[in-house]
Amino acid sequence: MQLRYSFRLYPNGPQRSALARAFGCSRVVYNDALRARETARAAGEAFPKTGDLSKLLITDAKKTDERGWLGEVSAVVLQQSLRDLDTAYRNFFDGLKGKRPRMGAPRFKSRKDNRQAVRFTANARWKVTAGGDLSLPKIGNVRVKWSRILPSVPSTVTAVKDAAGRYFASFVVETTPGEALPETDPQVGIDLGLSHFAILSDGTKIDSPRFLRRAEKKLKREQKRLSRKGKGSNNRTKARIKVARAHARVADARREFHHQLSTKIIRENQAVAVEDLAVKGLARTRLAKSVHDAGWSAFVSMLQYKAARFGRTFVTIGRFEPTSQVCSQCGVKDGPKPLPIRVWECGACGTVLDRDINAAVNVAKAAGLAVSACGAQVRPVPVPAQRGEAGTHRDGHTTVVGIPAP
Repeated sequence: MQLRYSFRLYPNGPQRSALARAFGCSRVVYNDALRARETARAAGEAFPKTGDLSKLLITDAKKTDERGWLGEVSAVVLQQSLRDLDTAYRNFFDGLKGKRPRMGAPRFKSRKDNRQAVRFTANARWKVTAGGDLSLPKIGNVRVKWSRILPSVPSTVTAVKDAAGRYFASFVVETTPGEALPETDPQVGIDLGLSHFAILSDGTKIDSPRFLRRAEKKLKREQKRLSRKGKGSNNRTKARIKVARAHARVADARREFHHQLSTKIIRENQAVAVEDLAVKGLARTRLAKSVHDAGWSAFVSMLQYKAARFGRTFVTIGRFEPTSQVCSQCGVKDGPKPLPIRVWECGACGTVLDRDINAAVNVAKAAGLAVSACGAQVRPVPVPAQRGEAGTHRDGHTTVVGIPAP
């Protein structure tokens, strides 16, 4: 399987200018190709092929005064821009045919987009220098902050600039065989929630960090400062970057939490079961901000690909499974219960059940996992956080994230 590794780039002034030029040229070729295809569609003609667009919009365009500056960047970047347009059209038509979730038609790119990116393949002859810099054609040797060793030789590298003005190098690598973890006995069902981010079928409860809620005060202050700046001014640009950096810190902290927790669960369990949640539907309710802050979809995606990578079993059960209504001890369906009810007693067998742990056990049972339901019987007392559930920042200072750092 393919994996993507991202590392922070620190380009100097001339390199930032060269990257901006590459972003702009790639965007122009993409928009020209999209305009050509939309013009052909409106005229009832066949879509121009990629080879024809390459010759017309890149090779011939470089010889004109209007597009002569396209020769200042690597030709591979421009070719990959056309490949990106082909992928966008393919995904759009596959969505119409029901082969994948629906998505919008390709749109024109803007220089004001939050994310700018260009991709270099092996044909571009990029390389990592002996000093650890990333050598990109017509850009130079860019300093990289390496945080780990790549498992294999990358096939492509993408230079990315995000809304906060940070630069990243994203590598695509093929995983090597023999990465499966040693087999283990535990199997776990996971019930995702808001008061607790995840509840495991063994009775473990992991608190929700609520990164966005904790950063709301600072975000509000920076957003107010942005709204007071005049449109088009340099001060407004500076304020916008501050807002983007504040949001980036929240997103980075959430992503780190998801990675640490998903890695811990995959390492300790042979099989993992989760419920297929209707996140889009929940995001239209009064709980929308908390739902987006939790990031369930990203967490489940990490569990899925890490299970495939390390030889674990990953199972998803249907969202209509009544996990909160069925007693995990006797299997009797006791009916729906309002959200304020966190502990209830089964009317058939008299077992006192914690709503969340009971749901996690039922998730595991519905997935066919061999789990014990003993964790569902609890007393209505708070569950203390374990001492081992503390992570660390890269600078060594501890932070309560609910799990140990890998």
